[in-house]
Amino acid sequence: MPTPHLDLSADVVTLTAAVCDIPSVSRDEQALADAVETALLAVPHLEVLRDGNAVVARTDLGRDERVLLAGHLDTVPLTDPPNLPVRRVDGLLYGRGTTDMKGGVAVQLALAATLAEPNRDVTYVFYDCEEIEDEFNGLGRLARTHPDWLAADFAVLLEPTDGGVEGGCKGTLRVDVTTKGIAAHSARPWNGHNAIHDAGEILTRLSAYEPETVTVDGLDYHEALNAVGISGGIAGNVIPDVCRVSVNYRFAPTKNAEEALAHVRGVFSGFDVTLGDSADGALPGLDRPAAQAFVAALGLPVTAKQGWTDVARFSALEVPAVNFGPGDPNLAHTDDERCPEQQITDAEAALRRWLEGAGA
Repeated sequence: MPTPHLDLSADVVTLTAAVCDIPSVSRDEQALADAVETALLAVPHLEVLRDGNAVVARTDLGRDERVLLAGHLDTVPLTDPPNLPVRRVDGLLYGRGTTDMKGGVAVQLALAATLAEPNRDVTYVFYDCEEIEDEFNGLGRLARTHPDWLAADFAVLLEPTDGGVEGGCKGTLRVDVTTKGIAAHSARPWNGHNAIHDAGEILTRLSAYEPETVTVDGLDYHEALNAVGISGGIAGNVIPDVCRVSVNYRFAPTKNAEEALAHVRGVFSGFDVTLGDSADGALPGLDRPAAQAFVAALGLPVTAKQGWTDVARFSALEVPAVNFGPGDPNLAHTDDERCPEQQITDAEAALRRWLEGAGA
């Protein structure tokens, strides 16, 4: 099939619609990646690189700083019937990807095509498979195979933030806290020991736990420790010999996953604590000159990112990062996904101010 065409001279809202109208459900991004690569190869001031369905374009002007803009090409599956092509209604774009996150991708494309002389060297990253399992994540793959492509002093991930700026992100960790008993017939419970009853102490500790608020670069990260699941018992007439309480810890980016696990083990001292999965958070790096210039140019308040995003992958490469992009994240993945056109226009204008203004 011929490669779909993206007109990088179009206004950014029209470009967003065009990007959305090329379906790119996770692991099926090739058509959109081909279109992005083809369009960027025609821009003379960019070097364009490709790894699978990830495309990287960058300037090489010898500036004192390099900044990076990143966004994922993939979306969650379409609805049935499909919520494409995009519809424009009363200043809103409706359709899959309008919020998460092809408005941000279009902003990157518009800037890449038109900023021939930015005040900093810029790397634009368009990657695949963000919406599915971590092992497939294209940004993670680039970090492993081409870390030099991601080298920068500061990064902006254009995930939807409703037009605000969210610095860094919290880390996340999940453990199973296990109690062990002795199975017996429920008519004769004295012959056994009920593991579910022992889980009451785990829940008591959780109820009494007082999470910290940790301030980093003036941003408040509110930690959280919560039970997110519980399982135990094999039949209605059997005293359960095992009970597992799944606990999720959201921790400030000043901790790494190893320190977070040690903290959780301390909270549940005396119980068997088994790690399920974990991911470090990301420091916002607002003390860096590039970050300070970004905040000053945008003129928007900065809040802490309370969830986890791919900015953490930049933090692992010692690149401070923030989240900033058009679209309300509460509308991501919904059947009536939509994004205000003005937010897309405003995001492009804000980043253009930053990259066209006075140098670092």
